[in-house]
Amino acid sequence: MTQYNYVFKYIIIGDSGVGKSCLLLQFTDRRFEPLHDLTIGVEFGARVVPIENKNVKLQIWDTAGQESFRSITRSYYRGACGALLVYDVTRRETFMHLQTWLEDARANANTTVVIMLIGNKCDLATKRQVSREEGESFAQKHNLVFMETSAKTAQNVDDAFLKTASMIYKNVQSGVLDPSVVSGKHTLASTDARTQGTGASNNEGGGACAC
Repeated sequence: MTQYNYVFKYIIIGDSGVGKSCLLLQFTDRRFEPLHDLTIGVEFGARVVPIENKNVKLQIWDTAGQESFRSITRSYYRGACGALLVYDVTRRETFMHLQTWLEDARANANTTVVIMLIGNKCDLATKRQVSREEGESFAQKHNLVFMETSAKTAQNVDDAFLKTASMIYKNVQSGVLDPSVVSGKHTLASTDARTQGTGASNNEGGGACAC
């Protein structure tokens, strides 16, 4: 039985069709589904990862990108200490909408939230409409971490989630984030807890809090 020391809540945000659900599936299940239904409300996944000799459970909420679900999405910012802001490098309009998503995140999430900007579908080089330099420039301007990923090939997918977790952990260690808010005392049957659901919390009983 594997215990985890901390619980970090993530929220994945961005326009519909940018690959948010595929990133979650690749990270939690290590598989890619080329045909994926649009998320209705939210989906949930979890995985326990080692961060500097500590076991950390990442609770990941994948949100719908449609405007009609924006009010539901906003409710899931509460308690999140990590946010993955995703755009599709082959669709410029998803990049142009980043400012709105970022403003939403900063208005509704905790001020200490770590935001990772992700340019997904970087494997589709011939269809690229947003350069890597543009992504880097946006991230630098808004003080975000930046990475390009491919949910299809798994390129940088683990790195994006783990880099975010490492930065959150550093905030805990430095006192920026209250350790009592992210403590976890549950026991897991395995090092990977992989579940999915729609629209409902899937916390495993007993007292651990997400950050």
